[in-house]
Amino acid sequence: MLAKTFSATVIGIEAYLIDVELNATGEGEFNNVSIVGLPDTAVRESKDRVRSAIQACGYAHPTGTTLINLAPADVKKEGAAFDLPIALCMLGATQAVPAEKLSKIAVVGELALDGTIRPVRGVLPIAIAVNNNPNIKALLVPQENANEAAIASEKIPVFGIDHLQNAVEFINNPRLIPPAEGLICEEVDELAKTLDFADVKGQSLAKRGLEIAAAGAHNILMMGPPGTGKSMTAQRLPSILPAMTFKETLQTSKIHSILGLLSTGKPLISNRPFRSPHHTISDAGLIGGGKNPIPGEISLAHNGVLFLDELPEFKRNVLEVLRQPLENGKVNVARAAGSHTFPANFILVAAMNPCPCGMASPELGCSCTPMEVKRYRGKISGPLLDRIDLHVELLHLSNDELLNSKAGEPSSVIKKRVLKARGIQEHRFKNDNFFTNSQMQSGHIHKYCQLAKPSQLLLKNAVNNFKLSPRAYDRILKVARTVADLAASHNIEEHHLFEAINYRNLDRRG
Repeated sequence: MLAKTFSATVIGIEAYLIDVELNATGEGEFNNVSIVGLPDTAVRESKDRVRSAIQACGYAHPTGTTLINLAPADVKKEGAAFDLPIALCMLGATQAVPAEKLSKIAVVGELALDGTIRPVRGVLPIAIAVNNNPNIKALLVPQENANEAAIASEKIPVFGIDHLQNAVEFINNPRLIPPAEGLICEEVDELAKTLDFADVKGQSLAKRGLEIAAAGAHNILMMGPPGTGKSMTAQRLPSILPAMTFKETLQTSKIHSILGLLSTGKPLISNRPFRSPHHTISDAGLIGGGKNPIPGEISLAHNGVLFLDELPEFKRNVLEVLRQPLENGKVNVARAAGSHTFPANFILVAAMNPCPCGMASPELGCSCTPMEVKRYRGKISGPLLDRIDLHVELLHLSNDELLNSKAGEPSSVIKKRVLKARGIQEHRFKNDNFFTNSQMQSGHIHKYCQLAKPSQLLLKNAVNNFKLSPRAYDRILKVARTVADLAASHNIEEHHLFEAINYRNLDRRG
């Protein structure tokens, strides 16, 4: 008896449809089940979970030899999401469900031994892939994944199933279960609600730098002694960033879905992500990788913020892999199993101490020699510094600043200025395939960053005196354009350029 249905597997960040084909011959005394089509260990073990679930629900298991083919055969299949489609195909072979109805649906789900259906990873990209196939009329997913799948599925109804028996009843009578609704739940991050720039005392230069970073999507490095508020201010950057568009929300949620990081009842990541990996992270953990590559921290920070605290403490090889993502907004990971491209368009916020002891000044107890300071800062390569637009120094708070109980400027006020500057950029780049100043290429810089003669002379002197690289030259113009946008100025004035030059402290070699 033949039975067939659709399922899907996730490779990288994309889902691929899989044909689940079953042929039960009924010949032989023992139930011999074979699974072919490049299954991994979890897929091969599904035959035992399926047998237990079918028997627990009181259904008959196919007798004799049963061959299950997962096609196409040259695509690696991973995970337990094939449990439910395999079980339904077995029940189709025993005529517990109509085989012709199985061939028109797509199914994913992991089975417990008693027939309960457990949630699986990657349902969001699976729903997108299924939605593009005209031969599929319905998608069956675990109940806990139903809202997540329904958001991405515009043409095909999604049905949440919590037990194998309910799946059988649904196939026999689809009217028993209503389709899931794609409700977009606003994720309430209680911690994020309490993070406001009004809590930050002093450090006006750091606040200004983060405002410029938010307005133009620029990368920023903050350097200062311990306790000056580097982490505190960095954590508040998302509070002044624009809300994500629905397209950005789907992109971000898709990555989190693949890694199983979406919570039940919160099918979408509606807040911009803020990722802060520890400095002991490996290069594969940061950019993604593994035998079968999965996204790393920079992809989890896509459309959000990646915060690297204690930047010089990261391994040199880990920091150097950031070069390509910072330039292109994506990362290419090549392994023996295949090559994958993961999105990685984020704002990098880095923090470091000015010297090994962190104090930076003899008055504060610093005893570091110039050679020790040079060696410490040398852990960050010039090419990486070139790709960071803003270098901001934080100083110890004075007694007046520390004891001042007056609240600083709130995030809501700063955000209004950021949104206004973003609106100017969106209008400027309406015919281009990007929306922020940081994404400008050489042609755009030449077109949108024209300088008057005095400003040209100022920039020329800065490049010559500080021995700045051509990349730093472009970064200065991009930041100056953002400073002008915050001031609602059509032209880049001399004081806008002067402020941008002052944010290149760490790569001055003159």
